[in-house]
Amino acid sequence: MPSVAAEQEMEAALSPRKHSWPKSRGSFCHFVLYKENKDTMDSINVLSKFLRVRPNLFSYMGTKDKRAITVQEIAVLKISAERLAHLNRCLMNFKLGNFSYRKHPLKLGELQGNHFTVVIRNISGTEQQVLEAMHSLRDTGFINYYGMQRFGTTAVPTYQVGRAILQNNWTEVMDLILKPRPGAEKGYLVRCREEWAASQDPEAALKKLPVKRCVEGQLLRGLSKYGKNNIVTAFGLIPRNNRLMYIHSYQSFVWNSMVSRRIQAYGLRAVSGDLVLRGGSAHVLTEAEAASSSIHDVVMPLPGFDVIYPTHHVGEGYREMLKADNLDIDNMRHKIRDYSLAGAYRRVIIRPKDVNWEVIHYDDPRISLVHSDLEKLENKPPPVFPREGKYRALRMEFSLPSSTYATMAIREVLKMDTSIKNQTQLNTTWLN
Repeated sequence: MPSVAAEQEMEAALSPRKHSWPKSRGSFCHFVLYKENKDTMDSINVLSKFLRVRPNLFSYMGTKDKRAITVQEIAVLKISAERLAHLNRCLMNFKLGNFSYRKHPLKLGELQGNHFTVVIRNISGTEQQVLEAMHSLRDTGFINYYGMQRFGTTAVPTYQVGRAILQNNWTEVMDLILKPRPGAEKGYLVRCREEWAASQDPEAALKKLPVKRCVEGQLLRGLSKYGKNNIVTAFGLIPRNNRLMYIHSYQSFVWNSMVSRRIQAYGLRAVSGDLVLRGGSAHVLTEAEAASSSIHDVVMPLPGFDVIYPTHHVGEGYREMLKADNLDIDNMRHKIRDYSLAGAYRRVIIRPKDVNWEVIHYDDPRISLVHSDLEKLENKPPPVFPREGKYRALRMEFSLPSSTYATMAIREVLKMDTSIKNQTQLNTTWLN
């Protein structure tokens, strides 16, 4: 039986805000989140549910994929390390640790980069082909496309919602998020969308959702509270990071399209009219400067009110693309300040750092081929591999700057589609 003191300590740990916050302590508890098979926003929703607080009390520097074992720093306002540590007893596929108190939260864009360990199973290439692919990745790099996860995994891409926000078309924003859509979705989401399509009643649609912290649930709650004539305010109930994700997705879609046009027109060399960064500002290359510059120096803009565009024909391509979407490239300030786009610059080609690789032989297709951080902390022995095996895998490690996608680096090695849909089909085919 636990002592009375132990019971009181546990109650204090679980009861939200029943204890006072020491004035000498920083208001934010920073911690490391280890997670498996959940994306960052889903993880925050789970933590907020267990702690009985709002998800917007949490902050982080970037989102991590669902299809991975990931480790990242999270900050939360006035939740003690004891309350957080207690969750380790009841959370599946989560671990929280490395607690510290600080005065400031975390912000999107503060992240310096990520280190990846990636395993590609059942490879068929020769040793020479593996060597050439990895040398190309290390020495030349890859086109710095935004990965497909930037645009969502459902039949309604997130950039379409972002475009509607920028157009100030709030009815379409509501419709795109809530309308029925083809493709696999959880049953309760399908029923919620069907109810919305049939009745346009936010309260009735909300009742179909057992999990109301999803974007659909938050929007419906807002519509129920503020009415369908006040979609902007209702949309505001969705956490800010999630709302900004939509317009950033549109920027990314434009950037991917324009960088494809630029590579197709001029290849992997710097040309007159390209942009490079000098002292944090964009500079247009002259013909003489281009001759002594590298493609690794070239940047392309994400559209916004505080960027310049290439002076060759690709720059005009930005204007044409936005005009086709009923947007004015010369007026990227929105009526609502949050949705005004300043723009930014992004390198066209990225060379990973800390590149290492190893070919592994193995017999069992279901065993883990990586020693995770958690397994190391728990002193579990690393996997042992035979010298010869039925299968071969390529295990590679590399570091990338923030907002650069490992899936795009992997695509460069594989020379094939790395979308979720294609990889799922490959897994199904192989394991069957």
